[in-house]
Amino acid sequence: MDLPTVVYNSARDGRIRRLKTFLGHRSKDVVGQLVGATTHGATPLVMACRNGHYDVVEYLIEKCGADVEQPGSVVFDRDTIESAPPLWCAAAAGHLAVVELLIKRGAKVNSTTKTNSTPLRAACFDGYFEIVKFLVKHGADIELANRHGHTCLMIACFRGHVKITKFLLSLKADANRKSVKGNTALHDCAESGSLEIMKVLIEHGARMDVDSFGMTPLLTAAIAGHTHIVEYLMWLPHLVCRKEKIDALELLGATYVDKKRDMIGALEFWKRAMDERYRGDGPVIQKPMALPGVAAYDFAREITDPEALEDLFADPDEMRMQALLIRERILGPAHPDTSYYIRFRGAIYADSGKFNRCIELWNYALDIQQSMLEPLNSMTQGSLFSFTELFSFMVGDDVKQTSRGQRVPPVEREELMRVFKKAVLEVKLGKQMLDKMPACERDLSNLNRVLVITLHLACLLTRDTPKPDSAEHMELHRVLYELVKINAKGKEGRDTLQLTHCKDAALVSSYSACEFPSPHLTRALLKVGADVTAKDYDGNTALHLVAMWRSTIPWRINVAKTLLEAGAHIDAVNNDGETFEMLLNDKTRYDAVNPVKYTTLTCLAARVVKRTQPINNVPRHLRHFVQMH
Repeated sequence: MDLPTVVYNSARDGRIRRLKTFLGHRSKDVVGQLVGATTHGATPLVMACRNGHYDVVEYLIEKCGADVEQPGSVVFDRDTIESAPPLWCAAAAGHLAVVELLIKRGAKVNSTTKTNSTPLRAACFDGYFEIVKFLVKHGADIELANRHGHTCLMIACFRGHVKITKFLLSLKADANRKSVKGNTALHDCAESGSLEIMKVLIEHGARMDVDSFGMTPLLTAAIAGHTHIVEYLMWLPHLVCRKEKIDALELLGATYVDKKRDMIGALEFWKRAMDERYRGDGPVIQKPMALPGVAAYDFAREITDPEALEDLFADPDEMRMQALLIRERILGPAHPDTSYYIRFRGAIYADSGKFNRCIELWNYALDIQQSMLEPLNSMTQGSLFSFTELFSFMVGDDVKQTSRGQRVPPVEREELMRVFKKAVLEVKLGKQMLDKMPACERDLSNLNRVLVITLHLACLLTRDTPKPDSAEHMELHRVLYELVKINAKGKEGRDTLQLTHCKDAALVSSYSACEFPSPHLTRALLKVGADVTAKDYDGNTALHLVAMWRSTIPWRINVAKTLLEAGAHIDAVNNDGETFEMLLNDKTRYDAVNPVKYTTLTCLAARVVKRTQPINNVPRHLRHFVQMH
């Protein structure tokens, strides 16, 4: 039994006798090692503080010499918090007595997690008012923000904790402090929907500033659909001008269409906005000149005539297009909600059997994301992934139906190619971005995911390869060649060919039309020059990865033969000295490969040379070939 288990059991039954028995007979050095060790990233003290076991915490500190500052990883609401000090854990979990004990034993009140979150911020998150007061009394810095620039006041406002908000403001907390993305406590309050906190902030001088997207708290409330916040702020002329009032009403109407699905309510807000434009106090405020029609919006134009609003109610689809147009005009293409609701509307169309409308809208959203966001952004990844799932659903030999009973049409090859090219572009831009970073700062997880998604799109395209010498055939292989030439590598240093044969890359889709490995995709990648002998960080070639699949179905041998016929070495070894044959779990199927057929005299010679000669005796241009056997 290890110490964490003993700590857990001791705390569970409310006694520390078990803990004393486990540690009592051990030397001081051994006790120190046990107490300082981590299990799943957490020390015994961190675990005890997280769970509020006062007597265990006291014993670990006073009798075992546990370091009150040694951090660990803990889980809150299924999120793992890394490098969390014991005080942070106790404060986040609401254990006041443990917090008091830790402070008494010298814990630093402003110690932080990996994301620079303080114990005070942790207590503000879940509204532990008594802990907040105690920490402040003992020197907690109310203005210390986390890595995103969010202060304790901001999180208290976002979570709707009125008492903590008033307490922090009484201590002169900065009501207009901005986060990294430019939002203030007033933005957080508008997003969460607490009118009481909104009023308190305004009483303490909160301003109607804009964030990095140009959004005021008024527009933030309209996006969230908090009508009561919008109505309150609109009647504060010292904070909101007439133009801002109009934008808020129009945006709130768009929210009612897409989020609340309340067409009558939306129409009422749009009518009020029209009245304010044309009949309000002051000169007429015209809508901006309409941009050229967008195919994704079915070439709809924003309505500028108050009388034409009445006709909208008879055409719900037109109302939905108006909502998208209004949102894009007010929020701009860079705002996440712009592309989110375009994708949302597309998904609704797909569910009702209008797949062409869905594909057009999703392509428009993807174009916006690729033009406005940095490469490999999670939103762009999400769009590409959605396309992969949609196309995988539409492709296949069986007849499919939507949830409403409509027959699913086959996907048009031109649409698949259109998205595939955009995915290849994302891979290219992502690799260029990562290549500019120091190697120690590169995170390949996003590039890996985009690569896998791109390969699944390629899998769908090669499922029914066009006739040789046709324009479609040449175009497909040209784009595949471009993808291979990028030489992008994901996690474990795997290139396109290796990822195609890696079991981990098969998790992107649940539809059988898009399964890895794909013999069709393998042949296509080899045809455009994929390196069949390339190795990942573990020394595995694509052939090794095929052998690692725990499956006995025939395609594994067929794919292996394709790789071998393209020049893969059946006796190539990985970093553990393992060959394809050694990794196969089903030896009976190895007979179908016939190793003699794929073993050359040069391979046999390389084995002998490697076994009998120091590598320095081998001519330099032959060393790589010898070492791979």
